[in-house]
Amino acid sequence: MTYKEVLDLPRVGLDKRGVAWAAPTAHAKTISEETVAVRQQRVSAMTEPFVKKGLCWRSSPFLVVLIFTGEIPMGNQLKPGATAPESVTETVIMTETVVNLHKDHHLIEVADESLTYRAIRINDLTPTGQQLAAAAGFKPTQNPTVLHVLPNGELEDIRPDENIDLHGGHGRFIIVESDRLYRFTIDGVRFDWPCRMVSGELLRKQGKVPVEMGLYFERKDEADRLVNDSDLIDLDALGVEAFYSRKLVWSFNVQGVLLEVETPTILVRDALTRAGFDPNQGWQIFLKIAGQPKQAVELTTVVDLRTPGIEKLRLTPREVNNGEAAPTSRRDFALLDVDEAHLGQLALRWETVVDEGRRWLLIHSYTVPQGYTAGQTLLALEIPPSYPGAQIDMFYTNPPLALESGRPIDCTQVRATIFGIEYHGWSRHRGAQSPWNPSTDNVITHLALVESALAKEVGE
Repeated sequence: MTYKEVLDLPRVGLDKRGVAWAAPTAHAKTISEETVAVRQQRVSAMTEPFVKKGLCWRSSPFLVVLIFTGEIPMGNQLKPGATAPESVTETVIMTETVVNLHKDHHLIEVADESLTYRAIRINDLTPTGQQLAAAAGFKPTQNPTVLHVLPNGELEDIRPDENIDLHGGHGRFIIVESDRLYRFTIDGVRFDWPCRMVSGELLRKQGKVPVEMGLYFERKDEADRLVNDSDLIDLDALGVEAFYSRKLVWSFNVQGVLLEVETPTILVRDALTRAGFDPNQGWQIFLKIAGQPKQAVELTTVVDLRTPGIEKLRLTPREVNNGEAAPTSRRDFALLDVDEAHLGQLALRWETVVDEGRRWLLIHSYTVPQGYTAGQTLLALEIPPSYPGAQIDMFYTNPPLALESGRPIDCTQVRATIFGIEYHGWSRHRGAQSPWNPSTDNVITHLALVESALAKEVGE
């Protein structure tokens, strides 16, 4: 009777060939004590003498099969303590073989460099690294690297002759063809990787970095780099490459105010509100992306901050024209708290001065767009005495701004002297469709007009 034939037997008892057996339920391939216990009284009487002699293992979680060469009487004639037939020796050897066929079978999970796992059956709960590689289909000549995936996510290198105990159930491995390991850390946890190149997706998967967190490549002497899933990292550099995760934050410049946004998209209306601008004031709003023409957007436009080269939102009053009207001249200088807060965010040195009865806001090292002969200027805004009731009009620069193209700039003939230094004034005034509103307009909104006027001259 073959092993398969024994497993296929549908009941418990003795057959005429002298076989004592305990069969599993239909289609089962292993036999448990619970199944044997179905007819425990009948089987116990037959197996007890052999248990006492150490010839079979009734406590085994697998089937105890006793095959006799001679015919055994039916019933309970084999009482506990009875002498076992001499033929049992051969029977026990056969039984032990049957038990060992399945008692150490164990399923492990094996992945390649893509971290795609598949189930593999092994026959040893203390296999060597070489046995694990062989079970995964590798030949010794392929120099396979076997990495044990520990419960905390770390990778442990298993030598070919090193045994690993799988009784604890931690049976996940990465097995690839490789002749060396590359070391890196994610959030301080060390990993040994068998391939020179690794993708951002694999790093995120290996380090168990959730999607709402950003994965960053730590670099010396330059800014750390955000690693996208599709990015490939070369681990062949000297030293240990370090990666870390943190909550994703996108920077967004809204008319000189730098926002830190925790979502990858933002509504234009929300961006203006967060930057301190009234979205209902009637702005012309432009999105600037490096290498592209400026794009007109609406308050309902959703801006994707992940767009490569995204720079800023630029605000311009609905109508700005070149006029000849002289700037309003008032006394009693005042600067609003909101103005000072905004100027502080620009990280530029600024001051307010009074010269010959005129009040000025001076902004030092004010950056101008490319296309001018100078990269920076000292910007002067005259602040009327009843500001914000009275509007800020025009703006002045020193040194005077000129275009690299040589083309003259219209309506820049006005001059003002501040502490003996001549400033060139730009006659840029609000149109009828965007009049000054004392409740919403201030230094911040006038700087938007300045930036728009400077950009217009160089075609931005």
